[in-house]
Amino acid sequence: MKPIAILLGGAALAAACARGPSERPLPRFAEVRALWVVRNTLTHPDSVKAMVRRVHAAGFNTLIVQVRGRGDAFYDSRWEPRADTLVGARQKFDPLALVLREAHARGLAVHAWVNTHLLANMDAPPRDPAHLYHTRPDLLMVPKPLARELHGMDPREPRYREALVEYARANRNRVEGLYSTPSAPEVKEHVYSIWMDVLERYDVDGIHFDYVRFPAPEFDYSRGALERFRGWLVPQLAPEAQARIAPLEPADPLVWADSFPEAWDRFRRLQVTELVERIYHGVKKRKPQALVTAAVFANAEDAYRNRFQDWRDWLRRGFLDVAALMAYTPETPIFREQIRMAVETAGGSRVWAGIGSWRIPVESAVEKIGVARELGTAGVVLFSYDGAVRKSETNPDAAYLQRIRELAFRPVAADGRP
Repeated sequence: MKPIAILLGGAALAAACARGPSERPLPRFAEVRALWVVRNTLTHPDSVKAMVRRVHAAGFNTLIVQVRGRGDAFYDSRWEPRADTLVGARQKFDPLALVLREAHARGLAVHAWVNTHLLANMDAPPRDPAHLYHTRPDLLMVPKPLARELHGMDPREPRYREALVEYARANRNRVEGLYSTPSAPEVKEHVYSIWMDVLERYDVDGIHFDYVRFPAPEFDYSRGALERFRGWLVPQLAPEAQARIAPLEPADPLVWADSFPEAWDRFRRLQVTELVERIYHGVKKRKPQALVTAAVFANAEDAYRNRFQDWRDWLRRGFLDVAALMAYTPETPIFREQIRMAVETAGGSRVWAGIGSWRIPVESAVEKIGVARELGTAGVVLFSYDGAVRKSETNPDAAYLQRIRELAFRPVAADGRP
């Protein structure tokens, strides 16, 4: 099956040094010192170059750069539209290629950060008519409170998407936007093709999952997902159970999910896991030394039960190299416990401790770096570069990176060792 997005042209080819698997040895650091770099920094060549210089000067050795934000591309993509913020005068600018050129010249590793299922913002839906939001609204996740209303509606009707946007806005404290449905074969194929496209044409050191999960437990009750669940479930049921439930479906399209809640949760969890597993093997087949990593909820039970993100199982079964725990709590004791449990699950070499530096003073971030080292993690990731270079209540002089270097990172050699 071909990817669902149309082939998009118009962007110039990136520099040859940024393309494809190369003979360049992938860096391996004694301690990963990473930053998540949000796509806002990738909109202009000058901000990209300044970012790499600052990060290198501050003693970091790894960049995790957001190249797919909301079903769009901050690189020369075959399968998705160029990001709205890149359209215009800088049409030939390829952010990922420039990051790779600048970072690799300084010995920094670069991981391409791909937002997996988060597809559209609730306040500013995509403008490009080629975006999945417009071309395949039937592949958007649906929350249970809207399921019966939308089940019989043509997804192409404007009201269908409007209802989803309104629900997200009303629940913005829990829902980040509109998501694609993990159970659709078309979505799985599309996301897989995005990963392989990046891997095959750019000399990245790894690719990084984010939003590889459901937004909340009341999703996905889209018509397609419910039908796929029924097809998955019914062959496992005894004939008497099938005969009892089937007559109820015409009046209640949610009857299978409501009647078998444990199986429904297992089915949803399986959809996310299957994609991670397939992508992992696809990456390793093409570039065995590239790392497959994921930003995951630090509370493993919450991730498992409410987001259907079973990252502990991914680590145990060996199709995730590293879990980057989003341990964004300001409280160091809670941070310690979350990191400790992850290290016990898979060993410290497969854990990066994610620190919510945007919400804490630098002294608290340094304390958490010390905890991560004490517990034997492979390194730390701060969220985010963008917050670290802006003035805020916890960063009044916008000198967060410099202070981290002074307090936590001594000068590093090319191999990352102090």
